[in-house]
Amino acid sequence: MIRRTVLKTLTSTALTLPVLTDSFARSMQPEPTEPTLALKGRINHAVCRWCYSKISLDDLCKAAADMGIKGIDLTGPAEWPTLKKYGLTCSMPQGAGKGIPDGFNDPKFHDELVASYEAIFPKLKEAGLTSVICFSGNRRGRSDAEGMDNCVTGLKRLMPSAEKYGITMIMELLNSKVDHKDYMCDHSAWGVELCKKLGSENFKLLYDIYHMQIMEGDIIRTIRRDYQYFGHYHTGGNPGRNEIDETQELYYPAIMKAIVDTGYKGFVAQEFIPKRDPLTSLKEAVVLCDV
Repeated sequence: MIRRTVLKTLTSTALTLPVLTDSFARSMQPEPTEPTLALKGRINHAVCRWCYSKISLDDLCKAAADMGIKGIDLTGPAEWPTLKKYGLTCSMPQGAGKGIPDGFNDPKFHDELVASYEAIFPKLKEAGLTSVICFSGNRRGRSDAEGMDNCVTGLKRLMPSAEKYGITMIMELLNSKVDHKDYMCDHSAWGVELCKKLGSENFKLLYDIYHMQIMEGDIIRTIRRDYQYFGHYHTGGNPGRNEIDETQELYYPAIMKAIVDTGYKGFVAQEFIPKRDPLTSLKEAVVLCDV
């Protein structure tokens, strides 16, 4: 199941529960546990929820906390309380916008997108979160220059509110060759130029290592050159977007060291689709990336 499908289908349903006394309710809450892995502390580890959709959110949070993972990516407001129960944060929130194909490069979506993000900013601040994901949208025949100008126009409308609430909008770099045909923000140079045109610290890029390996390679050089524009990182094995082990071409310890050397203090989230036991693969990935 590809991420686009999962993003559409992963919705939260409110549960109606009997009223409990405060003491009994507290007794039912999981206690955050100490991680069993002795991590170095230079990488803030996270994991993307959609890659583990067959595992309940509670079970994923419990396992993640046990591994020393600090955040769960791509969860919405209804899921944040569950993360908090286990001492985790939402490392990359979602819950605004119109999905990957319909983004800021199309002016007809601007009013709806602005209203959607304006609505989630206060929720993010209340939850103690400081970022939210966004997308350029698909080209649909537009040139890179036209699409960028449209993105600047739409995003500039949101920068005052983003600054007011202390939120950084993070646009994801995705490949348009394999997974997201026609997506516009598919090269780091385009995204960096968009950051420069906006000129706000409240807008950065999600540098997805898997996607950018497909589109342009040269991962470590790009990170060293453009790190100031990258507000978040995703992993994934290439080819196949599976485990980041010896079955694929990227050497993640060197990539993680390059990220650490830039002084980056944000999250690095595992976003691969496990072919083997999911939680074993996740644990192995955390150990591999903990440089």
